[in-house]
Amino acid sequence: MQTAIAVGMAPFPLPAFHLPHMWTRNLLFLSVCLAGLLALAGMLSPSRPQPTPHDPSASTSEEFRTSVARVNDAFRQHWGALKIEPTARAKDLTVARRMSLALAGTIPSLEEIRAFEEQPPPERLDWHLAGLLEDRRSGDYLAERFARALVGVEDGPFLIYRRRRFVAWLADQLHASRPYDEIVREVIATSGLWTDRPATNFITVTIKPDEKNEPDGNALAARVSRAFLGVRLDCAECHDHPFRQWKQADFQSLAAFFGQTKQSFTGIRDENGPFEVEERPSGKHKTIEPAVPFYPDLLPSDGTARERLAAWITHPNNDAFAKATVNRAWAILFGRPLVEPIDDLSPPSDPPRAELAKGAANSDDESWSAPTQDEPAALAILADDFVQHGHDLRRLLSLIASTEAFRLNSRAIDDAPGHEITPTHEAAWAAFPVTRLRPEQVVGGVLQSASLETIGYQSHILVRIGRAIGQGDFVQRYGDSGEEEFAVQGATIPQRLLLMNGDLVAEKTKENLLTNAATQIAAFASTDQRAVETAYLAVLTRRPTAEEAAHFAARLSETGGDTRNQRMEDLYWTLINSTEFSWNH
Repeated sequence: MQTAIAVGMAPFPLPAFHLPHMWTRNLLFLSVCLAGLLALAGMLSPSRPQPTPHDPSASTSEEFRTSVARVNDAFRQHWGALKIEPTARAKDLTVARRMSLALAGTIPSLEEIRAFEEQPPPERLDWHLAGLLEDRRSGDYLAERFARALVGVEDGPFLIYRRRRFVAWLADQLHASRPYDEIVREVIATSGLWTDRPATNFITVTIKPDEKNEPDGNALAARVSRAFLGVRLDCAECHDHPFRQWKQADFQSLAAFFGQTKQSFTGIRDENGPFEVEERPSGKHKTIEPAVPFYPDLLPSDGTARERLAAWITHPNNDAFAKATVNRAWAILFGRPLVEPIDDLSPPSDPPRAELAKGAANSDDESWSAPTQDEPAALAILADDFVQHGHDLRRLLSLIASTEAFRLNSRAIDDAPGHEITPTHEAAWAAFPVTRLRPEQVVGGVLQSASLETIGYQSHILVRIGRAIGQGDFVQRYGDSGEEEFAVQGATIPQRLLLMNGDLVAEKTKENLLTNAATQIAAFASTDQRAVETAYLAVLTRRPTAEEAAHFAARLSETGGDTRNQRMEDLYWTLINSTEFSWNH
């Protein structure tokens, strides 16, 4: 016996013995879906099985805690000198949200929150921090943050520049916890094709399609000075700097390290030959020898020009490199740099503080480690620790995230006189700074809030593809701040409208039992109060206040079916469009 199945207008004969196999597949599919829904229902429970442990030992050792204490003491002394009291410590879930946004570019999932709250309270934040830094998502996110300073955000020259390949390579290095000085040396000095040697894209991004078609030494000098030294040496490109010590000759001499860098069919390579600049207004050309703007004794004599420059930049005694890295890491975690602007630190001391330290080693004089007038003491302390531990970027991020300043509240406990947060508090880091989320953090939060499970490398490939597509479209429409991502910017009307009326929020909050958390919470939460609490945790990473809980629970009371789903969708939409959702606090 045969059964006909219509395909278009023509019958297609199908043997009857295939039907049991089809039913088997359908039953298997339904079983998988049911198992997934049951797992999600179990996730709505306030208690979960103990998750796989992370290793927080790196941030719990006595030596690590001593470094954290030094930073805390420096801030305490500063607050005492200003006669201000810091705010109280923030709640653990608030700090966990900060960590996730800063290191993974998204909010914690409900799954992560349940696992977090299963940990002993004194160990929760160390456990969560260790897990984030072990997570591949952090490598990806931090790579994008650092890449903006290294290669910018533009697509660059066609064919000879691959930004995505550079960022993917950088993500691999950061995920493997490769020492940052090694990464920087490869970025500056490597040769080869931009496809099989992704680090060379740092060079090829500056190539302009003109008659020379060669890397731009001036552009590379500007990148190097800002990204790795924290100084705006490019302000002296055309004339001596009006406010700093930099001369035009300093900039030209730095650019000369890239004067022999060429590109060919075999990729980036170094050749012999002079670096010439055109004098204005005479139009004559003069040869410039490579030279560094400070600490000349640290410049090695062996190697290619780029290799020598890379070695000088990352030399342990070059405190400009360490301070610039600390300032950028601080900005990534706090949303604003320790010293502003992020790439305009005070000129380095001469000789380096490490050299001065040798003379102070046998005395009680610790003036060698004192910061300059424009720098907080914490910058020097963190820079010293960064160098002493082999330029370990993961340790540096852990150190900053473990400080008292990072874990302070962003608001006063009450409005009593003397308790309010003043501009002095904000400038002195006596309260956590409230900053707007970057576009990828906003969309990351929207997408994650719609899933009770963590969206990461363990997610189904279709989930990850959907996230990538949704994120790219949202960021493009929301507006990207580009390289000036730490500049203070206000929200725009189109940004608010995109969250209120955009397709992404509508798609991620509408009724869908298989894919959207709002519907799943409405269906499986044991009580109205539990449904409201779960929604707040999934979207805002906190529990509702008593007033909020009572208001929204009353809206859900005695509802079911489409009505309950619609009201939960309204609650989700309201939370996503709250000011609280779009800010780090």
